[in-house]
Amino acid sequence: MDLDKAIHLINEKLELWFRALIKILPNLALAVIIFLIGLYISKWLRKLSERIISKFTKNITITRLFSTFIYLFSIGIIFFTALSILKLDKAVTSILAGAGIVGLALAFAFQDIAANFISGIFISFRRPLKVGDIVSIKDYMGKVEEINLRDTVILTFQGKMVIIPNKDVFQNPIENYSILGKRRFDLEVGVSYNDDLEKAAQLAIDAVKNIEGISSEDDVTLFYKEFGESSVNFTIRIWCNSSEQLQFLKVGHLAIIAIKKSFDQNKISIPFPIRTLDVAWPEKF
Repeated sequence: MDLDKAIHLINEKLELWFRALIKILPNLALAVIIFLIGLYISKWLRKLSERIISKFTKNITITRLFSTFIYLFSIGIIFFTALSILKLDKAVTSILAGAGIVGLALAFAFQDIAANFISGIFISFRRPLKVGDIVSIKDYMGKVEEINLRDTVILTFQGKMVIIPNKDVFQNPIENYSILGKRRFDLEVGVSYNDDLEKAAQLAIDAVKNIEGISSEDDVTLFYKEFGESSVNFTIRIWCNSSEQLQFLKVGHLAIIAIKKSFDQNKISIPFPIRTLDVAWPEKF
């Protein structure tokens, strides 16, 4: 008797579900059609967004990231639209509320990672530096090896690989020596008070203006700047035709040799620092 009653209850429940299915069948068919059409539109939007974003940045990772985000966002809209057609509004509200709470918790837990990630996106679009550039960031100077979404990798001239979080890269001044394609070498020199300053200046300029690696587009400039303790000091500015560190150092190396040789040949002295000591001897001596 109990078994017959249980079977009867199951049949009633199945019949109720079948009637509900028949009732919702038109809405279900419409929701499926809309979802399938939406999938096709989402894929088309992803390809279109890849073409558009690639015009603003050459970073493939950024392009794929944003196109995937647009794809998932459109899929989400289609999914919630389909649920609304099926009159599952309460389920939609619950899902959105749960997603908001989870998103807020994740934002607090991974705020540093998120800051580096967002900074990486801004760096990719603004492009203040690129792989191969010689830069100085915070206390590190070297060549950019990698630019990732979370960090930037620099190989210093001392052979150290430095990984800098993108938040620090974005929030600190960046000295980029490669943008102009040339660098200026400033050399400080002192000449004796007894020498002809105009002659010394002209000799220094003539000595360096034809050295290897110097820029032909920029003039060599020289300015006297101060009366030192034992010399009159000037700064000579020489533009190197390359931003590479080795070429930059080589130009400075050749400039020092050329100026020293020219001064020696023309009896222009670069004085040593002079110190005068006054010694007071005791009266007994």
